[in-house]
Amino acid sequence: MLLIEPRVFGDKRGYFFETYQKDRYRDAGLPVDDFTQDNCSFSTHGILRGLHYQDPGSQAKLVQCLSGEVFDVAVDLRAGSPTYGKWVGEILSAENHRQLWIPEGFAHGFMVTGDHALFNYKVTGAYRPDVEHTLLWNDPAVGIEWPLTDAIVSPKDAVGHRLGERA
Repeated sequence: MLLIEPRVFGDKRGYFFETYQKDRYRDAGLPVDDFTQDNCSFSTHGILRGLHYQDPGSQAKLVQCLSGEVFDVAVDLRAGSPTYGKWVGEILSAENHRQLWIPEGFAHGFMVTGDHALFNYKVTGAYRPDVEHTLLWNDPAVGIEWPLTDAIVSPKDAVGHRLGERA
């Protein structure tokens, strides 16, 4: 995992920052030549999306919140990893401009903590619904401390599997 805080240039007119710059991100260790797709989603307050991953065909993700605010979470699902089953959560917002790099082998999701969120994903590898899986967002074995208690989840996300049930 890597939290990226881009340089933001702002004044009374607004702000400017580079959301992606190939050489800078390569220097940070990201596989910049592997990015294949950009995705964008819009959600309202309390929506929880995830925790999604693909296996096989894992995707790495560079994510950011372009408008609004989210609590973004990744869970390590890499077999044999010393942090297997552990989670990391960060507030990503239009105000803090932070980005989160999520390597392959992690489940990913977010909860909208502001009024709304316009969320962007830059991913490696194509989306493959035939190998997409969902880790249960409130699995007690993972113990994610979501900031809101009344999550609004899709039917698919509501029936995700538990960590111990992972295929």
